[in-house]
Amino acid sequence: MGKYKCVIFDCDGVLVDSETLGNTVLVTMANALGANINLEYALKHFKGGTIQGVVKQIEVLIGKPAPNNFIDNYRKTSYELFKKEIQPVKGIVEVLNNIKQPFCVASSGPEEKIKLNLECTGLLNYFENKIFSCYTIQKWKPDPAVFLWAAETMGYNPEECVVIEDSITGVRAARNGGFDAFGFTEHDYNNELEKEATLTFDKMEQLIRLLK
Repeated sequence: MGKYKCVIFDCDGVLVDSETLGNTVLVTMANALGANINLEYALKHFKGGTIQGVVKQIEVLIGKPAPNNFIDNYRKTSYELFKKEIQPVKGIVEVLNNIKQPFCVASSGPEEKIKLNLECTGLLNYFENKIFSCYTIQKWKPDPAVFLWAAETMGYNPEECVVIEDSITGVRAARNGGFDAFGFTEHDYNNELEKEATLTFDKMEQLIRLLK
């Protein structure tokens, strides 16, 4: 085993390929309100943010408040799409089967969403009783609280752990908590991870070597 004793994975975009699906729903809903955006815009501006923050961005675009049920409708519609189409990130199963360190998942999404997406992609068994959601503690990235909670529960100090993230918000949360952060850049649409992550990699299979 190498430098790190524990691996903390983000979920969306790291374990499950959910970013395009979720943002497709957001684009459709935002455009129905007059936002006039496309998927590329959403991936560049919404990725890594909270749904509350995304709604605020949409409200600026449309120049009025979003409907009160916007988030509930987004959850319902996106969950149905996830059930039909979500896939694991390419290479992640090989990683989970080969890394030697204990690992867990820490995500900004609600626990029900994390569990749904892991179950639909066949990954849930890897993370039983090792799921940490920002919603549980009501603190969101770039606050490092969810990573600190995960590390403590797993029995390690931040400097003994590495966080695997694909968003700048997540990388900043990890670094704010004293963690090393590996940036997964396969879908780094704004080319922003390299300057703040401990290191970056663009193919998930590479992580096995990086963790040795």
